[in-house]
Amino acid sequence: MASNTRAHAPLDGMTVVLRKLPQVTVLFWMLKTVAVTLGESAGDLLGISLQLGYVTTAFLFLAFFLVAVVAQVRAKRFHPALYWSVVLGTSMVGTEVSDFLNRGFGHDSAPDGIGYASGAMLLSALLALVFLVWWRTGQTYDVENISSRTGEILYWIAILVSNTLGTSSGDWLSDDTGLGFRNAFLVIVGSMALIVAAYYLTSINQTVLFWLAFVLTRPLGAAGGDALTKPAAQGGLGWGTAGGTAALSALLLVLIAYQAWHLRRHPLAPLPIPVDRRTGQPQRPNGALVRLGKPLTDSEPIDT
Repeated sequence: MASNTRAHAPLDGMTVVLRKLPQVTVLFWMLKTVAVTLGESAGDLLGISLQLGYVTTAFLFLAFFLVAVVAQVRAKRFHPALYWSVVLGTSMVGTEVSDFLNRGFGHDSAPDGIGYASGAMLLSALLALVFLVWWRTGQTYDVENISSRTGEILYWIAILVSNTLGTSSGDWLSDDTGLGFRNAFLVIVGSMALIVAAYYLTSINQTVLFWLAFVLTRPLGAAGGDALTKPAAQGGLGWGTAGGTAALSALLLVLIAYQAWHLRRHPLAPLPIPVDRRTGQPQRPNGALVRLGKPLTDSEPIDT
C-alpha cells in the first residue's frame, strides 16, 4: 500500500516541525515485512535454537526495544536506522510476548498458556483500547502526519501491540484452524491483496486499511521466516535460524541504506505545528521546529 497523499511545503517564514515518521510507500512495506521477519527469526534463534526460553529472550529484546524507542522519541527528525530499529524491537518483543501468552514458559510449544485464539482476542481488545485512548487525546490518526510527542508515543504503543497481535493471529490461523503454514500463508496473501484493492478501489477509511495491513504483515513475515529457516523436508530452504537471521539482517541493512540515500535526494516535507483535533489547542511537537525561509536542509532548528 503506497500513500497517494503528500504534505505541501508551508509558506516561507512559517514555523514547522521536522518529520519523525516515514511516509507509507512500497519501500515502507518492504522494510516493515523484512523487519518483522527478522524479529521472528531472531526470536526463534535465541528462544528455541539456543534454548534461552521465552522469558529470558523477551527481557533481552525488551531492553533493545526500550533503548531504541527512547532514542527515537528523543530524536529531532526522521532517522531510518533508528526508526526501523524500533520496528524490529517491537517485532522481537511481540514474538516473545505472544509466545509466552499463548504457550506459557519454556522454549518449546507446550500448551501451557491461554491458547492462540484467546491470545488473539485479548490482544485485539488491547489494540482497540489503544485506538480509543488515541482518539480521546485529540491526536490525528493519519500515521504520515503525526507531529506531536503524545501522538508518536501512541503510534509506537499501537505498533507494539499490533505486531504482537499479528504473531498470535498468525499462529491461530496456521494451527487452530487446521490450515497449516502453507495454506495460512495463502490466506494472508489473499487478505493483503484484498486490502490493496480496497485501498485503490473503495472509499474504506485508509487508517483502518493501514492497521489491518500492518497486523497482517507480521504473520506474513513469520511465514517468510519459516520458508528460510525450516528444513527442505518441511518445505523450507534449510538455512536454519542462524543463517536466516544473518540473511535478513543483511537485507534490512541494504534497504535502510537505500532509504537514507533516497531521503538525502528527496527530503521529507515538514509538518505544521500540531494542534488538538477537537479543541485546536497547540500540542508539544515531536520533532525539531524550523523556520522556513531558506532550503530545509539549511534551516536552523528552533529550541523546543
